[in-house]
Amino acid sequence: MIAMQYSFTLPADYNMEIIDRRIRDKGPAMDGFSHLSFKAFLSARRGEFGSRENLYAPFYLWKEPEGASDFICGPGFAALTDAFGRPRIRHWIVWHAQVSPDLGNVRLADSEYLTVPPDASLPDLQLQEVGLSKRKGGDAFARITAFDPHDWTMVRFGLYAEAPSNTGSNQIYRVGHLSRG
Repeated sequence: MIAMQYSFTLPADYNMEIIDRRIRDKGPAMDGFSHLSFKAFLSARRGEFGSRENLYAPFYLWKEPEGASDFICGPGFAALTDAFGRPRIRHWIVWHAQVSPDLGNVRLADSEYLTVPPDASLPDLQLQEVGLSKRKGGDAFARITAFDPHDWTMVRFGLYAEAPSNTGSNQIYRVGHLSRG
């Protein structure tokens, strides 16, 4: 499994209804996409849930890398790059993914990005992060913990019905649409 996310920072005065409409109109096209576990169409509004920026930042969990490749090389991503430019796509190797079979009540998400310390034992860190993800999973419809050995970073991601706590280090998003493969 791989997790993937790109993000567009939009101007402070950007009409976020444009993003809401884009998600509403284009979101269902990802329903049933091959090799996709889920795609969360995420947005954040400046000043809401502690967000300092307006963001459009979809998050993907792929069962197989072929799905990510097919999406990035396909017409949907081409339309996205025509509208917003080509984003830097972050991707991570999944250490733990706990996803409920019923994601119908998902309304919010959060992500937290961390640097892997240079002296960290990766096996110990993996055990610690998987354990933390399992413990925090009780109120979440999904919990993902993953790492990128290129940038030596990690992501913790969750999907929720109610707003998660704002820790100051996590970004909270609205989920406008959630597609399943």
